[in-house]
Amino acid sequence: MKVFTYSQFRQQLSSILDLARREGLVMIKRKDGSFFKVSAVVNDQRSPLDVPSIKTKATMADILVGIRESRER
Repeated sequence: MKVFTYSQFRQQLSSILDLARREGLVMIKRKDGSFFKVSAVVNDQRSPLDVPSIKTKATMADILVGIRESRER
């Protein structure tokens, strides 16, 4: 997390907002010592269960065996 002064924030607003989008959070520090958090609001319409697939040679039988074994523990 990066910390910027209020003056830096005003001068570099666009690039700092881009940084907040990439890194999740930036902090702004005022002269009086107070801090403010700036973070991007994610407006993503995708489901949290919509994940990219992976390539594997596992068969359905392999997956079911793994599930059964994990439940037996």
